[in-house]
Amino acid sequence: MQKDLLELTLTTLDGMKAKAVNNMNVSALTDISDYMIFSTGNSSRHVRSIADKIAENVKKEGHSILGIEGYERSQWVLIDLGNIIVHIMLAETREFYKLEDLWSLGLREEAP
Repeated sequence: MQKDLLELTLTTLDGMKAKAVNNMNVSALTDISDYMIFSTGNSSRHVRSIADKIAENVKKEGHSILGIEGYERSQWVLIDLGNIIVHIMLAETREFYKLEDLWSLGLREEAP
């Protein structure tokens, strides 16, 4: 079921023309989520439209949404799907916070 939700989310992002979609398996780093998906929208309206479509598709397929944050300003919308957290950001917001860099630090193996 989680794999279906992940695929549904990634397909929706692709269909909505989200840019630079990055799906990271963070299950070894945290208990809050198994996957974090990062993506970029062209404008606040595009970010909001992507979030709306993900919410619509997820509900239509019978999955739950635990929360949506940042929708009003739509510079960075976070959708909590339980084991999947989706980040939809404007390019400048994504560049400023560099969350992927933060999470990827834990994924790198230390040299002996």
